[in-house]
Amino acid sequence: MRTRSPLLALAVAALAVMPLAACAPTVPLEAAPEANSVACAEISVRLPQTIGELDRRTTNAQATAAWGEPTAVIYRCGLPDLGPSDLPCFDVDGVDWLLDESDAPQYVFTTYGRNPTTEVIVDITYIAGADAVRAISGAVAATPAEARCLAATDVFGGGTVAPETE
Repeated sequence: MRTRSPLLALAVAALAVMPLAACAPTVPLEAAPEANSVACAEISVRLPQTIGELDRRTTNAQATAAWGEPTAVIYRCGLPDLGPSDLPCFDVDGVDWLLDESDAPQYVFTTYGRNPTTEVIVDITYIAGADAVRAISGAVAATPAEARCLAATDVFGGGTVAPETE
């Protein structure tokens, strides 16, 4: 009776997994300038494995994440502070988010008043922006707010405000 070598068994197992990996390739992203901060690590380890029906995918950059096939939600941590802005500001579960709709259907949500700054890009063709941001806000809340938007609208309830520090 012949036995298979451990290397042959490993090669067969690798080949069996390869077609699965090809279904959802690594999402290429660029790390933000402060992606190596401890706060980004604290947020990253708290990110959900799914957002709605979208599964988390592998990315190639530190402090990034992506969900969906095709990619519908992208998260990046460690961006420079935006400072005061004319963009609408919304409070989602205690985290203030600025909303930029200029590249619709891809909406860019950026935290306000937290260091480091976090960005979430949502393709609203696949998931509502509020649902994606709500799923990530709990992780972002791991970092303390240093400033808040003045009269931020609660959970996408409407209205436009200019963020200011308290």
